[in-house]
Amino acid sequence: MSTRTQGFTGTHMLLTTCAFFGVIIAVNFTMAWYASSSWSGLVVENTYAASQEFNEKAAAMKAMAASGIAGRLSLKSEEIHYDISNRDGSPTVVDDVVANFKRPVGDHEDFRVALTKLSEGRFKADHAIASGDWIVEVTSRRGGEIVMHEAVRIDTAEFGQ
Repeated sequence: MSTRTQGFTGTHMLLTTCAFFGVIIAVNFTMAWYASSSWSGLVVENTYAASQEFNEKAAAMKAMAASGIAGRLSLKSEEIHYDISNRDGSPTVVDDVVANFKRPVGDHEDFRVALTKLSEGRFKADHAIASGDWIVEVTSRRGGEIVMHEAVRIDTAEFGQ
């Protein structure tokens, strides 16, 4: 009686191939589900309209930079502070300041806060801020006109939070 050992057969190859592609397909479906259930990636509603406004916005930003007005954002526990000053260091006359806090990826934690005027050039708001990275877009207005508009990327760890 002789025993014959079978090595790697066609059935083994079929099962190996099915397992390999099964893993690939499962991973693709999982990644597609996570991608479609998270951040949409939408930055602007209409990219064509945004591209047409680019030169005007770039000129306005250059004019703001040339004005010498600068803002400084700071966070302390659950307080948001914003100081705005002229080139010579004197406080800038501003009526209201609004800050939009946005996560770099995702929009479920985004919020907008209007800061209260403490004195000329000094503003404050009370709002809890989750730890991590944020893009803060601050707009300062006087008489309805934008005096300063800036966007800064911050990490709450920089402020000891």
